[in-house]
Amino acid sequence: MSRKNFALSKTNLIICGIAVLLIIAGFLLMTGAPSSFDNGFEPDIFSTRRVKVAPVIVLSGFILMIVGILYPSKERKDDEHE
Repeated sequence: MSRKNFALSKTNLIICGIAVLLIIAGFLLMTGAPSSFDNGFEPDIFSTRRVKVAPVIVLSGFILMIVGILYPSKERKDDEHE
């Protein structure tokens, strides 16, 4: 299988890998102790980490994934001119 059969270059795959790690990190930041009626109300569900920081990290991961897919590859341009 030659390298021409791959849709994405090595650079694209690295960017997409970093994006996946950012998305996973954001979802892990959203986790925490659950709120249950037995122990009363858990105010930690409204912490800044869960409500503001984690969604921004997940959103940046999704945006980076789009950039990673659409990033122009220099190898592709060189192959097209030949």
